[in-house]
Amino acid sequence: MTEIGLYLVTPVLSEADGFLPCLEEALNLCAPASVLLRLAPASEAASGALIGAIAPRVQQSGAALVIEDAPELALKCGADGVHIRGVGAALDAAIKRLSPGHIVGAGGLPTRHDAMSAGEAGADYVVFGDWDAPLDPEECASRVAWWAELFTTPCVAYVSALAEIEALAKAGADFVMLGDCIWRDPRGVAPALAEARSALDGRKG
Repeated sequence: MTEIGLYLVTPVLSEADGFLPCLEEALNLCAPASVLLRLAPASEAASGALIGAIAPRVQQSGAALVIEDAPELALKCGADGVHIRGVGAALDAAIKRLSPGHIVGAGGLPTRHDAMSAGEAGADYVVFGDWDAPLDPEECASRVAWWAELFTTPCVAYVSALAEIEALAKAGADFVMLGDCIWRDPRGVAPALAEARSALDGRKG
């Protein structure tokens, strides 16, 4: 059975120091395929400094660093790619600017048609579910299963709660995206990631 990758998404960050210990713990524990960095509004210099603090930790772990909605900043700061929310001009421009040398993923896709449009445009992956507008878990699993059966572009399932992981993995997700469900777990990052890994292993049963 194909191994499912982990894709970590950070909270919206305005500085790196307070988050780095949690991130480094997660990188050491779960060896994610990618990390999506979400930046708070700031000057280019401040955002560049934040990326500069995060990027070495992520890339030295073997993971790809992807920046949310900032193609030029991703290129300038040596990130591995960009994550664009929605379809249309912004996604098309990012694909034209960055592909094929960098990752261009698509999220914030409220409908199946949006996902198909992103795939047809040339996105390297599509995300089902979203941190700002999570899908119902059953609907998310349904979309993942539909996509996995019909399309070859990798699909990522955003996980709002750890209890959702096993069903999404069994539905055929290539990656599961973990964010606040691990960063805000009252037990800490390590127990949350252990539960996530157990859920992924459970799909084999």
